[in-house]
Amino acid sequence: MNKIVDNDSVAQAWETVGEGLTSEVANFVLNTQVSDLPAVVVENGKKSILDGLGLALSGSVAATGRIVRQHLDALNLGEGPATVIGSDRKVAARFAAFANGVGIHADDYDDTQLAVAADRVYGLLTHPTAPALPAALAAGEATGASGADVMLAYHLGVEVECKIAEAINPRHYQTGFHATATCGTFAAASAGGRLHGLDHDAMLRALSIAGSQSAGLRENFGTMTKPFHAGRSSESGLVAVEMAGYGWSASPNILEAMRGFFRAAGGGYDAGAIRGKLGAPWTFEEPGVSIKPHPSGSLTHPGMTEMLRLIRENDITADQVEHVRVGTNSNMPNALIHHRPTNELQAKFSMQFCMAILLIEGRGGLNEFTDEVVNRADVQEMLRRVDFVIDDRAEKAGYHKMTTYIDITLKDGRTISGMADFGKGSPAHPMSFDEVAGKFHECAEFAGWDRSRAERVVELVSGFEAQSSLDELMSALRRA
Repeated sequence: MNKIVDNDSVAQAWETVGEGLTSEVANFVLNTQVSDLPAVVVENGKKSILDGLGLALSGSVAATGRIVRQHLDALNLGEGPATVIGSDRKVAARFAAFANGVGIHADDYDDTQLAVAADRVYGLLTHPTAPALPAALAAGEATGASGADVMLAYHLGVEVECKIAEAINPRHYQTGFHATATCGTFAAASAGGRLHGLDHDAMLRALSIAGSQSAGLRENFGTMTKPFHAGRSSESGLVAVEMAGYGWSASPNILEAMRGFFRAAGGGYDAGAIRGKLGAPWTFEEPGVSIKPHPSGSLTHPGMTEMLRLIRENDITADQVEHVRVGTNSNMPNALIHHRPTNELQAKFSMQFCMAILLIEGRGGLNEFTDEVVNRADVQEMLRRVDFVIDDRAEKAGYHKMTTYIDITLKDGRTISGMADFGKGSPAHPMSFDEVAGKFHECAEFAGWDRSRAERVVELVSGFEAQSSLDELMSALRRA
């Protein structure tokens, strides 16, 4: 005999569990002050802001940057208040957020959320800055906001994005959603809503409109559509703010509702990971955010850090290597899906390429992740010597880590082994502000930027909260 389910009772029980959660998020966004940001959060945030600006510059000269500008030209937008970084354009805020979000994520070189829970797949691999910073910058230019106000809006966006990613059931990521795209839309709405001065009711509706635009599928990893996700989420958040400001109606409980974001996109969520946790502690304080030393998927970085250590400490050269075994947990091959890459975008999601290029060149930067290098005969031959497998030891370590085991078998019969949970740039092995500035200069040089202009950007970000407006900073980021 079939059991009859009372859908109204199920809905009521579900909504009681998370009652008022969307309102809690809105209150956090609207009531938090700059003085509420701990010094360590401000310090770490400046590193990610500088990192994001450099990536927007290097991303502007990627193929995606050219296509985005072609798209903006076709829209016949005219001039607006917000800067498309790396270009001479100023457009409507939503389109600047789109272009700069694509730019920051174009090389997969941007920062990555960590995770608290062991089943979180490393924070669902959410990239906090790519959706949040473009929205904060564009809304900040449009409203004439101060550096302090924009910095706060950025932090609010990052915090909302990361806590939502920490709370939603891991199924969200495992079955194919790209959390930067989905959770990032809420980041952009939070940052934009704060800068545009929405009241509580309008902020609820902005979050709700953002939730209905939340989208992005991991099947598109290794293509231009992955950075499209970051740009679109940043743009969608600002569209949500704009429509809410006009009075557009939307549900007030989009996160916790039975047919809302958490249940529809993940099948549920851990209320304890978000209720009372916004800013307590801030994600930039605990567990922290990783900044990448290589332009590839986050999951490659512990292995790349360890491989470089093994190469340098043992004077390993490519011609000595017979075989490499890389062992990780089962979620890592689920993202690093390109085992025989033939272009730079696929190579970013190829553990085999990342190991091979370090063995051959001893480095893996913007100049190594190109179509020409990926298809070189020596690179293609070396990556075929790399086996990427699931390792029981890594599986047991938990999905909040990127535990990676490496065994390098040399032609003389020796095997050299190593293991790492986290890579350089993670809170366990952090980059200093000066190291991030070095990466910024690499990206700026890659984009053809004058050294003195680039150095001025570093100085302005160092004193971000002291700027009366974004005018000087954004002018230094526009192509003359």
